[in-house]
Amino acid sequence: MTVIEANWVVFALALLIGLAVAWWLFGRASTAPRRDRRPDVLDEGAAPAQRNQALIDAAPAAQIVPPPLGAAMGGIAEAVAIGAQDVVEEAAATAAPQPAAGDDLSKIKGLGPKLQALLPTLGISTYAQIAALTEADLADLDAKLGAFAGRPKRDNWMEQAKYLAAGDVAGFEAQFGKL
Repeated sequence: MTVIEANWVVFALALLIGLAVAWWLFGRASTAPRRDRRPDVLDEGAAPAQRNQALIDAAPAAQIVPPPLGAAMGGIAEAVAIGAQDVVEEAAATAAPQPAAGDDLSKIKGLGPKLQALLPTLGISTYAQIAALTEADLADLDAKLGAFAGRPKRDNWMEQAKYLAAGDVAGFEAQFGKL
């Protein structure tokens, strides 16, 4: 014990040197070796780069054009095409006019842009349609609204739509606020 008390500085110094050597040996082994240079796509040489550039510069391959249908079918295809074109033109001439785009549903309070886009896909595009919803229709609509279920009843869409369908802006503003 007297030897340790007399030479404690030497023992402490030896311990520190031992720890430093151990850290240097084991610490270096756990780190990845440092790379001074990273690999590049051109490491393989200039030949792959020249090949790729040649492919880029090459003219596009010729397209294969099939022979006309009339030549392959002996004129039958042409007759069918002319007949189909006549039917399409006749159907376009007698087609019913497109319905009006509908009312501006954004005036209804609580009906945001997502619902404005969703309602026409469900067949609702006018104030009159919303005002005419029954309890059964409302339950069916709620099932189709997903995350917006309950909004028509909670935001009172039917009553708002009644005012707007009738053109009663003053009554609407008195009940629901300014448009």
